[in-house]
Amino acid sequence: MNLEGILFFPVTPFDRDGAVDHAALASHIGAGLEHGPGGVFAACGTGEIHALSNAEQAAVVRTAVETAGGRVPVVAGAGGSLPTVVEQARAAHEAGAEGVLLLPPYLVGAPQRGLVDYVREVTRAVRLPVIVYQRSTMALSVESAAEIAALPGVVGIKDGIGDLDRMRQIVLAVRGRVAGPFTFFNGLPTAELTVHAYQGIGVDLYSSAAFAFVPEVATAFYRAWRAGDPLAEELLDAFYRPLAALRDRTPGYAVSLVKTGLRIRGTDVGPVRPPFVEPSEAEAAELERIIGRGLELAAAGEGRT
Repeated sequence: MNLEGILFFPVTPFDRDGAVDHAALASHIGAGLEHGPGGVFAACGTGEIHALSNAEQAAVVRTAVETAGGRVPVVAGAGGSLPTVVEQARAAHEAGAEGVLLLPPYLVGAPQRGLVDYVREVTRAVRLPVIVYQRSTMALSVESAAEIAALPGVVGIKDGIGDLDRMRQIVLAVRGRVAGPFTFFNGLPTAELTVHAYQGIGVDLYSSAAFAFVPEVATAFYRAWRAGDPLAEELLDAFYRPLAALRDRTPGYAVSLVKTGLRIRGTDVGPVRPPFVEPSEAEAAELERIIGRGLELAAAGEGRT
């Protein structure tokens, strides 16, 4: 599974009755694909996997696969109890996904031995490449990360913790133990803020929540960052840092603001499901101003090249 460029994590739209809106999902993913992401990660954190039934997760992945049409890899989120993860991963395989993003077991603290066993049991039960999402209750030691990376079927680690010293040690340990290709990527919220730091430890790949609602801005940042263009810093100051400050006000806004941003831009994806909450009218207006500034800079940067 070859992942390059910006990784796209679409939302899961809901209709007025609260059901998954697959037409809106297909339109949302199709619009994102026009901007050339390196992969689509369906029913993951931004896609509210915690709030989906197993049947909904499988249907979301199926729609993503059908919409992508083989243009880019589609990776499915799977998380929770071991039986739930296995059921979701198998359904993703049947739907045509090319990999699984393994989220942590929810609200369950475990020793390192247990975390390794959890991943091992998943890889034994499913036939898809697995990317392990290190965050929350899945905080890996250097030794555990290297052991997990060596398991058959594990092809990557997504880091959502942000301990750069430990992550650098993990990168070195895994590369010393795993002979073939292995993927690392930055999965922190608003990952653009930390791409330079992760680049310094040899991790260039990152997921972009912003890509889901302002792909023009996310793409402009990516190109500027790769080219050493000052536009990257301008976008960090004018768009990404204000967005992160707004996001940090309330738990769950990392998802809620993405859906609000899509609505601001004319795409109805419905509300978030509880326990997430919607931004206030004042916060939505603030987000609209941030989006406007980001789009202005992205357009101006396009005109310079």
